[in-house]
Amino acid sequence: MQPGTVLPVAVPFGVPVGVHAGVPAGVMGMPLSIRALDPNWGRGQDTGMSETVLDLKDLVCPLPVLRANRALRGMAAGERLRVLATDAASVADFKSYCRETGHALLSCSEEAGVFSFTIRRRTGD
Repeated sequence: MQPGTVLPVAVPFGVPVGVHAGVPAGVMGMPLSIRALDPNWGRGQDTGMSETVLDLKDLVCPLPVLRANRALRGMAAGERLRVLATDAASVADFKSYCRETGHALLSCSEEAGVFSFTIRRRTGD
């Protein structure tokens, strides 16, 4: 999968994005929807919310923030973007970016050197 690949997925909150039944996101370069793998998955707990995953691993500052900004400009108010990045500077960059632009940084985490940021697009434009 190339850096910058966008993977649209719809998942209940709290569920790891991109992994279901041991199948990683984007197997063989194809975008992965968890619902496509298991139509009964999440029944009764689906919030109807979706999020777009932007894989920016191996890109360095300022590219992760610039690519995320481009993706957010194309999204509707309230939609969620999950950004995956490996540049340690992206932590401070995304915090500053969200503070300056009014987007909500909903979560920030790190696992095995991959930083995950969940951003909700601001309302009002």
